[in-house]
Amino acid sequence: MGTSCPQPASSFRSYPPAFGQKGIFLYYFVLLYPIMAYADPVDRLMRAALTSDEAFVATLNDLMENDLRISVRDLSEHCGIAQSSLYKILNGKRSPNLSTLREIVKALRQFYHAGDEKFIGLIAARPVLESVEERMADVDGRHLRVREYPVYTMEDAIVAAVRAEREGAIAIVCAPIVSSIIEQLVHVPVTTIIPRESVQRAIELAARKAWI
Repeated sequence: MGTSCPQPASSFRSYPPAFGQKGIFLYYFVLLYPIMAYADPVDRLMRAALTSDEAFVATLNDLMENDLRISVRDLSEHCGIAQSSLYKILNGKRSPNLSTLREIVKALRQFYHAGDEKFIGLIAARPVLESVEERMADVDGRHLRVREYPVYTMEDAIVAAVRAEREGAIAIVCAPIVSSIIEQLVHVPVTTIIPRESVQRAIELAARKAWI
């Protein structure tokens, strides 16, 4: 089942070659930062921790109370940090060290992805998605669901990649034109759909990368 991704949107093709890959990345990063900044709440917490203790405390409280609706006890049980220590952190009486921050972040990611079924995020134009015959991938004896993200522009593809990671994708399959940019924005393996190779093969490669 050979296929290739469609050409990028004309608006992207209009950029001069001198713009360069790095310039294109910076362009889209600045353009999409307002979306990305809130696309992954755990990343938002990490950015807040780099800003100040006050920003970290405010963001952590917001995620626990308004987003996840979990208690200090719930967080304590998942991250292994004593409730008394968490109370001090949440009330601004203690600054979290790197080890504590790491455990909190790990626990929050578990809360956000609790119950999620592992899947491969397939980002492509609708004609490519319609050519995919299987919505489940059988890779090395493991079964994985393929979740589709139809896109029309480069901006759509980048936003879809950030969204797919937040929703629990263990790997992403996309067009070569956006893969290098997406690889710099997400923390999961990214595989491209290469001409004359099937989408199914790209999905299998993505799964194997995720399991390494």
